[in-house]
Amino acid sequence: MKKIRLEIAGITYSQTQSGSYVLTLAEVSGKRKLPIVIGGFEAQAIAIELEKMAPNRPLTHDLFKSFCEAYNVMVTEVIIYKFHEGVFYAKIICIKENEVTEIDSRTSDAIAIGVRFNCPIYSYNSVLEEVGNTKDLGEFDEDDDSSDDDNIEQLELDESFNVHSDGSDSIEELQNKLKEAIEREEYELASRLRDEIAKRTF
Repeated sequence: MKKIRLEIAGITYSQTQSGSYVLTLAEVSGKRKLPIVIGGFEAQAIAIELEKMAPNRPLTHDLFKSFCEAYNVMVTEVIIYKFHEGVFYAKIICIKENEVTEIDSRTSDAIAIGVRFNCPIYSYNSVLEEVGNTKDLGEFDEDDDSSDDDNIEQLELDESFNVHSDGSDSIEELQNKLKEAIEREEYELASRLRDEIAKRTF
């Protein structure tokens, strides 16, 4: 069965499920998209890696990567292989000493791990035919028990994280706030601060 490569198009706050996010995957050589509802923790884990931020302590997916590397296991690809009753199913393809292993996974976890290994994300035409389209069909769960956290703010990776500032803070003050945010493990705020600093120093 032919695999179709996907890329992360964005992560936005879910309009239908409080505390959840929509991870949008887009067909690399086409216009179809897969909107997948994921939990706040998983959205943050994906965003942190895409934004190349360095948490003070390793997150769960960072630990998974370190564990794999310690035992010479490489993640080579992520495949979203099925869509059934509104739920996506994914697997992580690993290799060690030429032996390939497939590990069943929630889609969000598979992608959070995949981006850490910089490996490709694939799906099949059957999944894209059923769900993917050029217009928004709505949102689909990545699992039956997406996590819920009402305190998490909106994430938008389409044009990076947005930050609203009146410009009163100096670059030095913003850098201090960035350092404090990372120390408190407030990575969404840190992303916004980092982007604000980048805009002012560009």
